[in-house]
Amino acid sequence: MPELPEVEVIKNMIKPFLKGKKINYSIVRNKKLRYIIPDDIITIKNQKILNIKRRGRYILLILFNNTIIIHLGMTGKLSIINNQNIFSYDKHDHIDLIISKNIILRYTDIRRFGFWLWEKKNYEKNIFLKKLGLEPLKNKFNNLYLYNFTKKKNISIKILIMDNKIVTGIGNIYANESLFLSKILPIRISNTLSLKEITILVKKIKYILYKSIKCGGSTINNYKLPNNNNGTYSKYFFVYGRQNKLCKICKKKIIKIIQRNRSTFFCNKCQI
Repeated sequence: MPELPEVEVIKNMIKPFLKGKKINYSIVRNKKLRYIIPDDIITIKNQKILNIKRRGRYILLILFNNTIIIHLGMTGKLSIINNQNIFSYDKHDHIDLIISKNIILRYTDIRRFGFWLWEKKNYEKNIFLKKLGLEPLKNKFNNLYLYNFTKKKNISIKILIMDNKIVTGIGNIYANESLFLSKILPIRISNTLSLKEITILVKKIKYILYKSIKCGGSTINNYKLPNNNNGTYSKYFFVYGRQNKLCKICKKKIIKIIQRNRSTFFCNKCQI
């Protein structure tokens, strides 16, 4: 599943093609994604895209009085194609937004676990978005904010920083990597961490997310950029997906365990 850096990169890549342009109409070839595509998207006509934003792992197409909210699910992909390809499509190309000046925003999803929503109210009040915690790249996400949660919680620190109600968008890859660079065991109970440790963790979370965005994200399995290239951050992984390989720092073997049905990777010498 694309995490925050991947969604941010996608947003940044499609924004120049869409901002200020009109959606002439849509072509919906399969309206059965995770949720049924709303009729407002199916019948959309001449709607100007005022802006393109990201909230957590959601991409937002801001219209005049409405918002299209897109979640990519496990295998969703957005791409910009030329209008001449309107009749050339794959069976997994489910939605086309036909934009002025011969541009199409195409949504492709092999597993159909992503979804498109139509929000008539302020998008922040959407049932999914209103539950989200702080954006980790914003200044408000700081050591004191996170420490206020960790000192009250008797759960592992990895589970805590992956809680979207506390901080949104830190998925499994970046939780593992941030904790390694912070020298904190992912199974460590959160209320045992000091303010100093939390300060380091917040800095490493921001550092890793920014670095991944610069690299175009991490291509794992199905993730592709809108230009069909791969993200390259995976070559910088210290622990994620490296079970039984040697730690790049101390040369001990990386360990893999399962926490709440998610794979956790760590070095039990470098992390305490």
